[in-house]
Amino acid sequence: MAEPHLRAADSDRAAVATTLGRAMSEGRLTVAEYDERLGRAYAARTFGELAELTTDLPAPAPRPAPARSAHPVPACGSRGYGGTHQAVHQAAWGSWSSTAVIVLLIWGITSLASGQFLYFWPFWVIVPWGAVLLMGRLGERARRRISG
Repeated sequence: MAEPHLRAADSDRAAVATTLGRAMSEGRLTVAEYDERLGRAYAARTFGELAELTTDLPAPAPRPAPARSAHPVPACGSRGYGGTHQAVHQAAWGSWSSTAVIVLLIWGITSLASGQFLYFWPFWVIVPWGAVLLMGRLGERARRRISG
């Protein structure tokens, strides 16, 4: 922490409040102690006042670094993506088609239940979304053709 006489910011108070909350959830503080210290944390003006609230608590354990892959996956837009972009397109079209089936079923069931063909509202779900997917696919093909 910074020098004890320097004024603390709201983010510093929030960080101490988070530390106090973690300590309470671990059983290091009672609810009464937590409430008392939390009130003091938000009333604190300096780093020194904040430091007093956590001096008897252990420092948080360092988080382990995320494991890195031996073979990094290139971004979708880069060359040599090994089909990743294709998988994204397939997933998007799969979502579109399953949603299309669901809304068509809902429309069909409600039309049958009412005894007449209702307004074909699935159009407003299926067509715009499909058009966006199609334009993205065509644009990607054009970019590949240009970049060779």
